[in-house]
Amino acid sequence: MPDSGIRAVLRAPQVLLVLTASQVGRLPLASAPLALLVYARQAQSLALAGIVVAIYTAGMAVTAPLLARTVDRWRQSPVLWGSAAFSAVGFALVAYGGHRISIMLLGAAVAGLGTPPLEACLRALWPALVPSALVPVAYTLDIAVQEIIFVVGPLITLSAVALSGPAAGVLTAAALQLGGVAAFTVAPAVREWRGVPAHRHWAGPLRVRHFSIMVVGVACVGAAVGSLPVALTGYAEAAGDRSLTGWLLAAQAGGALIGGLLYTRAAPGDARRLPLLAVAFAAGYVPLVGVPGPGFMAALVAVSGLALPPLLTAVFLAADRLAPKGTAVEAFAWIMTAFTVGSALGAALTGTLAETNLRYGFLFAPAIGVVSVLSMALVSGERTRRR
Repeated sequence: MPDSGIRAVLRAPQVLLVLTASQVGRLPLASAPLALLVYARQAQSLALAGIVVAIYTAGMAVTAPLLARTVDRWRQSPVLWGSAAFSAVGFALVAYGGHRISIMLLGAAVAGLGTPPLEACLRALWPALVPSALVPVAYTLDIAVQEIIFVVGPLITLSAVALSGPAAGVLTAAALQLGGVAAFTVAPAVREWRGVPAHRHWAGPLRVRHFSIMVVGVACVGAAVGSLPVALTGYAEAAGDRSLTGWLLAAQAGGALIGGLLYTRAAPGDARRLPLLAVAFAAGYVPLVGVPGPGFMAALVAVSGLALPPLLTAVFLAADRLAPKGTAVEAFAWIMTAFTVGSALGAALTGTLAETNLRYGFLFAPAIGVVSVLSMALVSGERTRRR
């Protein structure tokens, strides 16, 4: 993707505002799971702490398509404000619940259910913000720079915890979410956006078989990604330095950012690229099973992140082609839902595996990645036969 195209997108009116605000509002996607994990780990086992994170991510998964469909049929600002306020109540319940497991689970569920659909809203805005020829550039840029979230988010959590304790990490996630929504909804394009009438089946894009198969593959990718924070927390505890978790997650996100920026120069390709990228993604997690020292682990974790943005880019492009007319935004929401559901399951399962044997915790990601490869291969084969 030419640099001039990226510069043209960034120079368009309102783009810097909505892109930056969306990034800030989505920081809890990376900061909140770690904040909840650190807070819960103070008084609970690693397995129970992983379940708290799983409940939060599952909550996001449940409401993402529903909120996206509501936005499609109405407006962005009211949905964003209402959901962000609801989520903030959940974070407050966790922070002030006194480490009672029932309150933590309830608060994590509410915080997840209320997660505002900023990513889907931004994707719906691009055609109104930039010329049609620049929409693909904007889309790829959005996917690439969102990796910054996974670099900055964990570091913000660790800083808040270091300054004011674990509860501060949870409350900071709520503040970032509300602040991002406030800045995002200031933009005229957001206030003026309206959904357009369209025929919608109750199942949305899931009625397309090829799309549903791909959603299964994306859930496996999410499970692999979701397993890593829990496995790295066990690794950091074994090394005697819990702060390693945030730095290692930041290293992976840094690798993903590099992979995303490099992939902006690649041609879009077709669905036949999906299984190849899924193989690269799964293979990137294999060396972590060796559980090397912190320095080498940081390098390997960074390498494991390289293939994620290219794979997700190919997935979203395929989703755009596979989704029935008028359901693209909802299709993107289902992709995000599949990813977060997988992440929740990965976090929950890996907590138990890592407590049994740390290597088992790291083995989960490449193992589940094989299922993703098979799913993407089926999508690739179906698309080839259709053509």
